[in-house]
Amino acid sequence: MGIMNTNRTLPSNLMVFELRRDLTLFQRFRQNIEPIMEMYGLSEEEKQAFRDENIKKLSELGVHPYFLPQISRIFHGSAYNHNNSEAAQVYARNMVDGADQEG
Repeated sequence: MGIMNTNRTLPSNLMVFELRRDLTLFQRFRQNIEPIMEMYGLSEEEKQAFRDENIKKLSELGVHPYFLPQISRIFHGSAYNHNNSEAAQVYARNMVDGADQEG
């Protein structure tokens, strides 16, 4: 799960890239993700990973590592872009072993 595992043809990569640059598209995605995922031709496996906000699964499918924290921000915002933000915590729970344990 790294840059070498990136699937450059994976529809999710293009979708995330464009969501981050097009406010209207982003707003449509936030209102209803289904038609946007359909528009980009995501596989059912990709769609389910987005529905579940399963960042680890998206990584396994070949989403570019740079986009993985961006996906968390798409769902949870980036206004408070800090390690304690909801977006950062969701990313950590998905990608860092033991991040969901207190300690």
